[in-house]
Amino acid sequence: MNDKNTTEQSAGKMMSGAEALVQSLVREGVDVVFAYPGGASMPMHQALSHEPSIRTILPRHEQGGAFAAEGYGRVTGKVGVCMSTSGPGATNMITAIADAFLDSVPMVAITAQVGSGLIGSSAFQETDVFGMTAPIVKHSYLVTKLEDIPRIIREAFYIARSGRPGPVVIDIPKNFQEGKFVPDFDAPMDLPGYVKDLPVPEKELDAVLPMLMAAKRPAIYAGGGIVISEASAELLEFAERLQIPVATTLMGIGAMPESHPLSVRWLGMHGPVYANNTVNEADVVLAIGARFDDRVTGAVKSFCEHAKIIHIDYDAAELNKNKRVDVAVRADARAALAYMNSRLEEQGVKVRPYAPENRPEWFGIINRWKQEYPLCYEKREREIAPQAVIEELYRQLGSQEAIICTGVGQHQMFAGQFYRFEKPRRFSTSGGLGSMGYGLPAAMGAHVAYPELPVVNIDGDGSFLMNVQELATIHVEKMPIKCIILNNQHLGMVVQWEDLKYDSNRANTFLADPADKYDPTHHTPEILYPNFSVLCSGFGVKCERVIEPEELAPAIKRMLEAKEAYILDVMVPYDVHVLPMIPGGMGYRDVVLERIAGDGKGRRASDLGKEIPSAL
Repeated sequence: MNDKNTTEQSAGKMMSGAEALVQSLVREGVDVVFAYPGGASMPMHQALSHEPSIRTILPRHEQGGAFAAEGYGRVTGKVGVCMSTSGPGATNMITAIADAFLDSVPMVAITAQVGSGLIGSSAFQETDVFGMTAPIVKHSYLVTKLEDIPRIIREAFYIARSGRPGPVVIDIPKNFQEGKFVPDFDAPMDLPGYVKDLPVPEKELDAVLPMLMAAKRPAIYAGGGIVISEASAELLEFAERLQIPVATTLMGIGAMPESHPLSVRWLGMHGPVYANNTVNEADVVLAIGARFDDRVTGAVKSFCEHAKIIHIDYDAAELNKNKRVDVAVRADARAALAYMNSRLEEQGVKVRPYAPENRPEWFGIINRWKQEYPLCYEKREREIAPQAVIEELYRQLGSQEAIICTGVGQHQMFAGQFYRFEKPRRFSTSGGLGSMGYGLPAAMGAHVAYPELPVVNIDGDGSFLMNVQELATIHVEKMPIKCIILNNQHLGMVVQWEDLKYDSNRANTFLADPADKYDPTHHTPEILYPNFSVLCSGFGVKCERVIEPEELAPAIKRMLEAKEAYILDVMVPYDVHVLPMIPGGMGYRDVVLERIAGDGKGRRASDLGKEIPSAL
């Protein structure tokens, strides 16, 4: 936390650049830094070791540390901070920096650099971090003057958390970390042209309201911008005033309480049929804080092709970028919704509880879609369906507030489908970049942010292994993180695509020994690879393998009641598909609803003799 006495004592004192850096972090309210040391960053670590108000957590890999900082930023909205040495230390963080950029997560990544006199000489562990990260950050800094360090830190945090958040990189040569000076912590920022607060475009929003009020089949398509701008309450109020169904994106999960009758959950490639239909068959769509990415739109030309589209977004670059819209408004989501709510109040449009009679025809069709095309799955004898694992976790944990993190793959989609979220910032997952290995370190960041809340990482065996070394960090730091591995011995999502496109030919997607014959109904212990129980015990973390369906509920109960970190290795079949599925580049009515066992192909609605009822 920001220690006022410490910062006051540091003012006017001679200190090293590294000490000035750390005191600048204190002034920004930083309470945790995920940092891995090396030769070029040692002065910064020495300075951190003398600052009691900042907890320095040593990850076991720089990518793990950067994902942890990102996880912290995702669940809090505050700036996550990570640090590395030069060269490979810095390049190891690049994936997480790109991940934060695509998902608009506030993060400051501090990298050490060789001495300024050696830059450009191909010195030991020299890399051009400034140039490498330029396309994937809001801003990059290379410190070229010792006295600039306090100002640069202030600017970096301001840029990272303001407007549309994102990562900022600060590259600091070692000689500037060691150099002595009297820092000016109140030096003014130098950000010409950078605008944080947008004025509320009242006239444009006044023109939007009549379109929504006149609509017969309106829908709201809410993205991660709702979460970023803390606009969930305003969104709920707006939806209830106008009685409009709300679909979120994967990044917007929790922006609308998923138990609310106006919620149709989330749309996109693996979203429910009723979510995709609601948005695509609306006559007026309000897209707010969303960017029309390909995993949501499918064939972008046919996305919402019969609707008038209103797009509100903070970032002007997103307006009319992927989809031409009828009305484009640059505005902060929270400010825009608050203004429209106030205008509706003035016009006598009150907040109303959901009632089907408010929009009998539209709600009738949506409710029919919900009844006829619910999220469901095949239940098999003697096998644990991966979806059943998520359902059981939700049954035991859903009544209390918790944070769910995931890796990337089928397990990620199952978590989004079968766990219901009532609040924003309780689902931490990699969206835009789709980074395997995100879940476990992100759970570390989430736990540090909210140590009082249960934190559960839902992972796949492939994704879990990508940052498995962070079990050491979890053990040493005594983090009671829980993890469920949906272990199918395969790269499940790639297997699904092999089934759909390549006649089920397996091309390096079986993770065990290719000589072994894997039978999903008989989990032979000597074939299962790796042995996660043995692996986890080496890190001092308890792990339990679950094979039989009747073992599942008691095992999850034991995991949740454990006071320490606990891993459940749950064996699931590898031939399960995430359904529904809209194949890439296709439209919402091309949705695959059912997998045909044996031939590897998917059945669309038309193949099953079903014609999804249309509102058009």
